[in-house]
Amino acid sequence: MKIGCPKEIKNREYRVGITPAAAASYIGCGHQVFVERGSGLESGFKDGEYAAVGALILDSASEVWEKCDMIVKVKEPLPEEFPRMRPHQIIFTYFHFAASRALTEACLKSKAACIAYELVEEPWGLPLLQPMSEVAGRMSVLMGAAYLGRNFGGSGILPTGVTGVAPAKILIVGGGIVGANAARIAAGLAAMVVVTDVSHKRLEYLSEILPFNCVSIYSDEQAIKREAEGADILIGAVLIRGGAAAPKLIMREHLRSMRPGSVFVDVAIDQGGVSETSRATNHDNPIYMEEGVVHYCVANMPAAYSRTSTMALSNATIQYGLRIANRGAIEACRESEALARGLAVYNGSLTVYPVAKAFGLESVYADPDAVINK
Repeated sequence: MKIGCPKEIKNREYRVGITPAAAASYIGCGHQVFVERGSGLESGFKDGEYAAVGALILDSASEVWEKCDMIVKVKEPLPEEFPRMRPHQIIFTYFHFAASRALTEACLKSKAACIAYELVEEPWGLPLLQPMSEVAGRMSVLMGAAYLGRNFGGSGILPTGVTGVAPAKILIVGGGIVGANAARIAAGLAAMVVVTDVSHKRLEYLSEILPFNCVSIYSDEQAIKREAEGADILIGAVLIRGGAAAPKLIMREHLRSMRPGSVFVDVAIDQGGVSETSRATNHDNPIYMEEGVVHYCVANMPAAYSRTSTMALSNATIQYGLRIANRGAIEACRESEALARGLAVYNGSLTVYPVAKAFGLESVYADPDAVINK
């Protein structure tokens, strides 16, 4: 199979879909790899490193898209890339369809096979979302701490505190991979940390692994309202499996109860955001102020730490990418239930019902088992 890796074009997206090591793995299995010139530079990978393992360097993204049977990316195709998608082409990347009707319709129109990283699911979790959730979770606290600085409009509170001055209070809504990683970093800053979740089993786990300055509590409307009051950093770390949009758990009244200049970091912005005040930002313009609270809602947070993120993502995706390349999209999905869950669009059909319902696209919805076993 001809496998292509175009350069990412999303704002400040410095990651790359295939590392030289991953390219070597594909080539070792008999596939050809085509990489757009310069696509790996922002992650620290030179064209020569790809060429050294046998990848072919092409001068433009259009060449990569035209030549290749399978495209491996990091972020969802953008409008500039919509016309490049074609029938039967396999696109393997993050999609987050619930955040964009235009993307969903473009993929349907293309009749490509779209396998979404965020939907690939093993019995133990989401293997292709986990590495970026770890990065984003750890970053969320660092970003929150930075934007508490008065020079950014923050309250001027140092999260660690100093002798005789209390540290910040950090509220994390959601105790999954993002939330647990955020809590670890927040605890390391010696902040007062509260993590909320709706799963008693998860709360028990968090109580066991997190240090003494972290408190885990059951999440409901009253708990969020109570804990948001006086919080200096609020982190939205909620994920709804299956591709549905994130629930709006953070209300304006919650933000109004926070100290002016506090910071809200919405890691769930890829799925539409967890607050009614959330709107996607980018690395050029990462923040805005609403209800007196600094909002950081960057939709591709891990891109800021591109080398770490690229390597972590590639380590996770390569085994699934090889299955797809070796067997083709449908056969790979027949053999792997995890990949079958990731098949979101195929030949003009949408197999993610929450997305179909949200956008009124029930007419093109198809049961995934019927598509895979047709």
